[in-house]
Amino acid sequence: MTPARQFAAEFATSRIALAGLALLSLLLLAAALAPWISPQNPYDLAGLELLDSRLPPGARSVAGAIHWLGTDDQGRDMLSAILYGLRTSVAVGVASTMLGLAIGVSLGLAAAWLGGWLDALLMRLADLQLSFPSILIALVLLAVLGQGLDKIIVALVAVQWAYYARTARAAALVERRKEYIDAAVALALSNTRIIFRHLLPNCLPPLLVLATVQVAAAITLEATLSFLGLGLPITQPSLGLLISNGFNYLLSGHYWISVFPGIALLLAVVSINLVADRLRDVLDPHERR
Repeated sequence: MTPARQFAAEFATSRIALAGLALLSLLLLAAALAPWISPQNPYDLAGLELLDSRLPPGARSVAGAIHWLGTDDQGRDMLSAILYGLRTSVAVGVASTMLGLAIGVSLGLAAAWLGGWLDALLMRLADLQLSFPSILIALVLLAVLGQGLDKIIVALVAVQWAYYARTARAAALVERRKEYIDAAVALALSNTRIIFRHLLPNCLPPLLVLATVQVAAAITLEATLSFLGLGLPITQPSLGLLISNGFNYLLSGHYWISVFPGIALLLAVVSINLVADRLRDVLDPHERR
């Protein structure tokens, strides 16, 4: 049996993980196809009607269309807004995680392999960052950088890189004591080739698990920042902004404006964490409970 088939077979032994994977796949597909399957473009001002403001779930608009999840205070169809918001939130989470992973792993592997003052400097910087709450660092950076999709990705990368650097360094310190690394050194291979061709592939399992978890953390943090008004501007879709828009209407009975985006955010984070939990069990058997 090939390693890929063995991995798939072990992953499939957990019904909870399969349910999480199925839910995550459905959410990702809906987010990717949002411009084609949404009943309307909720951010096209020409297509909005203020007379449709705060319609309850299942109500008909002035034009006769059914809004299955209701509308918000601007007359936007909530189902469409959630699909567009999910699309943005997932894109921010994945992009920030990939960039943070690339930067953190490169620095962590370099620190483990080269050692000396570089190792001490990078790890002290990582320790300094990890001593502060992630949301506090992101708030300070966004207060300086301002709002915007690129700004929030930069802030999330700055928050995440230290986790990857620490994990990559710990895994690399274990691997560099093994015989295949001694053989690579004896063959006079360059440091770059040893690090990225030999050391990195054997350090990937814990990094992949961490990256999966961090996608969910990045989505949650982006939603929190957008809810506070420091993340994405109101002209861009975001689950955090949708929750924030309906917060003032909760006590007046218009629960759907905040509740349905909150449920979408919850489902996305839970499904990612279920998949990450199973990945940890499969890729690192020592962590099995």
